[in-house]
Amino acid sequence: MDTNLTPYALGSEEGEALWFFGMLVTMKATTEQTGGEFLLIEELAPGGTATPLHVHPTDDESFFVLEGEMTFYFEDGKPIPASAGSFVHIPKGHVPHAFRVDSETARFLVLTRPPHEGFIRAAAEPAQARTLPPEAPIDMDKVMAAANAYGMEILGPPPGDQG
Repeated sequence: MDTNLTPYALGSEEGEALWFFGMLVTMKATTEQTGGEFLLIEELAPGGTATPLHVHPTDDESFFVLEGEMTFYFEDGKPIPASAGSFVHIPKGHVPHAFRVDSETARFLVLTRPPHEGFIRAAAEPAQARTLPPEAPIDMDKVMAAANAYGMEILGPPPGDQG
């Protein structure tokens, strides 16, 4: 563990901003800032955003919904609704999961481990503004390459996309 870390504080509009998977991601605590202990990001996602069903064997992932309505899915497919104030924890291992934003937008915190930061950075681009990115198709080749590089397995489309 790095013992030369210094305390810091960020305001609501501070932190490195990235456009990732159609969302605005703000790095609130990077693995460099935490001595490799964890990553804390704030995400703003438009309605309809849905992650593919995936697993990350080495990374716990915890979500705290600040604003909006989301649905989380696990391998059994049973939807778990999550509104503002909800907390969802996904332990590392082979737990297939995905989420979908049900409201016009959702803002949430994600607490996870260092490999996740590498995945996000490999699949993201610097945000040109602290806004949602322009609507564009997701570059799934870039996402898949990042997933392969950082130990994440994409298993299939978001639950509910089968028709």
